[in-house]
Amino acid sequence: MTVGPEPESARPVVPGLDVAGIEHWARRFDLLSDANRLRLLVCLHHSPGQSVTELAAAVGMSATAASHALRLLRYQGWVTAAKSGRIVRYRLADETIHQLLHWIGATHA
Repeated sequence: MTVGPEPESARPVVPGLDVAGIEHWARRFDLLSDANRLRLLVCLHHSPGQSVTELAAAVGMSATAASHALRLLRYQGWVTAAKSGRIVRYRLADETIHQLLHWIGATHA
């Protein structure tokens, strides 16, 4: 006798166990699992409008590594970038992340 997947009606209904939602949050938490990305977010939370060079110096990264991390955060919609002359300045863009940073103790300047 082979056992196939459970019919939908036999699966327990658990609020908040929506597969797409879980995957979404898993990707968000994966981004936060990198200490350097989290440091960059804390820096932007504390002092918005910093450049890659300023952020890299603040967290002890190379400008290339900071730029790569910021690109990932921008792709996910967590930060925005605005050009100011030849310099690109970054800001937090995601309110959920902003609130999460408050929750972990990040402050504003």
